[in-house]
Amino acid sequence: MPELADFDVARVRAGNPGPLTLSGTNTWLIGRDPAWIVDPGPALVEHLEAVSAEVARRGGVGGIALTHAHADHAGGTAGLRERTGEPPVGAAAGEADVALADGDPFGPFVAVSTPGHAPDHLAYVAGPVCFSGDAVLGEGSVLVAPDAAAPGALGRYLAALRRLRERDLELICPGHGPPVWDPPAKLDEYVAHRLERERRLVSALEEGLRRPGELIDAVWDDAPRALRPAAAITLAAHLDKLESEGRLPAGVQRPDLSGLPA
Repeated sequence: MPELADFDVARVRAGNPGPLTLSGTNTWLIGRDPAWIVDPGPALVEHLEAVSAEVARRGGVGGIALTHAHADHAGGTAGLRERTGEPPVGAAAGEADVALADGDPFGPFVAVSTPGHAPDHLAYVAGPVCFSGDAVLGEGSVLVAPDAAAPGALGRYLAALRRLRERDLELICPGHGPPVWDPPAKLDEYVAHRLERERRLVSALEEGLRRPGELIDAVWDDAPRALRPAAAITLAAHLDKLESEGRLPAGVQRPDLSGLPA
């Protein structure tokens, strides 16, 4: 069985477990003299000190890559920069020193646009290793959120998964959960899971269900109560996809997403 050290990769997991963060947010480091960081994680002092210690063991840091701007991934950016000599930050949005888009290089990485969980989401590929943020998790599925500015988030997410599937990957380092040692199987599983949700949603709509609560009960019946708000967000993205394809029946009520987690 391969190990992270075989790819010169290290993981520092933040102490922020929860329904959406699983065992906590993963901060990843690759290389040395200097190392490069993917996602500083939340602004927790103990976590930032642990990342800084790993940086010191690896001979300093060349830069920090952000997969997206959610606080559990990017909240510790300022604190980590202060501790590690103000390295440059690369991201698709926000206050980045280097603005990145699909295909752009940043240190050892190539940025891959993976919208779906967030419009600004990037994955980072370094040789056979993909740092996937919240595009792919080590366990469970991803919250896919509708994009009000550019409807079609779910379709773009599926396209991004298929693009990653075309790469010769040996390891996925996710934003939450354990490393993925069979990337092709995981990516196939993710696409199949999302299409199965769509099949079940279409079936529920054909049966005449129209209200968000009953659609979630029928299609996300396996979701724990704590994850029903996340299911409502993903339901909205699925409804957007069906509407864009001309497959959404009349009279479907959209979930109220006000006040729900991003």
